Amino acid sequence: MNENEVARIGPPASLRFDANVSILFPRVSVHEQPAAAVAVGFDAIEMWWPFPVDVPADRDIDDLVDAVKSADVKLVSLNMTLGDHATNQHGLVAIPGAGSQFRDHVDVVCGIAERLGVKVLNALYGNTPPEVPREELDDTAVENLAFAAIHGAAVGATVVLEALNPVDFPRYGLHRTRQSLDLADRVRAETGADVGILFDVYHVQRSEGDIIARIEEHATRFAHVQIADVPRRLRPGTGEISWEHVLPLESAGYRGFVGLEYRPSVDPGDTFSWLPLARRSTRGVGLRNGTLER
Repeated sequence: MNENEVARIGPPASLRFDANVSILFPRVSVHEQPAAAVAVGFDAIEMWWPFPVDVPADRDIDDLVDAVKSADVKLVSLNMTLGDHATNQHGLVAIPGAGSQFRDHVDVVCGIAERLGVKVLNALYGNTPPEVPREELDDTAVENLAFAAIHGAAVGATVVLEALNPVDFPRYGLHRTRQSLDLADRVRAETGADVGILFDVYHVQRSEGDIIARIEEHATRFAHVQIADVPRRLRPGTGEISWEHVLPLESAGYRGFVGLEYRPSVDPGDTFSWLPLARRSTRGVGLRNGTLER
C-alpha cells in the first residue's frame, strides 16, 4: 500500500485502531504484550483469551489486569474461552452440557471487563459436534448468549458473535454474516438480551465476499470490526482487498474500533508500515453525539 492509498483511508479522527496483541506479538509473553503495543505507538489493544483454562486463578487475573494498567492502554475487546483445547472445541457457546462451565467463565470474563473497562466480549460459537443436531446447538447457543449478554451489559460490555471462514475453520458453527445476525436476532426475540456482531473483514472475504455491500447493509449492528488482508492474513496492502473502499466505515454508520488482527510480517518494520504513527494513538479521540471528534 503506497502513501496515496494510506491517505484515502480517511481523516485522522475517522477511525480508531487497536492492536490485537495475541496475534501481532506471538513471541512476547502475555504480560509483556500490552507494553509491546505501546512501543510501536498504540494505546488501545485487544486480545484472545490469554489463559490456558476457563477460570484462572485470582493471581493470574490480577497479573493480567496489572499488565494492562501498567502499560496505560485501553483493552477494547477480549475473546472468551476456546474451551477444551484437546478436543478442539473453539468456543463453548453452542456446546451442549457445557452450560455450567460457560457460566463460570462468564463470571470471570465480566469481572475482568469491569476492572479494565472492556466494551466488547467475543463469545465463540464453537466447532459443531457432528452427532448433535443443529437445532440443539442453536438452542444451547441462545441460552448461553443470553446469560453472557445480560451479565456483560451489567458491566458495560457488549457480547458479540463472529463468523469464521470455512477454509481455516471448517467445523466452526458460524460461517456467514447472516447466520450471526439471525442468531443474534433470535436471542433478542426470545430473551430480550442484546448481542452484537463482530465483523471480521478477513473471514467475510474468505467465506462470502461482497464486503462493501455487507458493510453498507449491516454496519450499524457491528459492535466491533477486525481487519487482515486475504489470503495470507497479513497487513492491509498485501493481498486482494481494496482497503480504500473498505475502511471508510464511518460513512456506513460504524463508530467503534477497528482491530488489527493479522499476522506480523517477516520484517518487523513492515508490520505497521501501512498505518502512520499518528493514526495509531487514540488519545484525545472521543465520541460525541454519534460523531468521532478530537
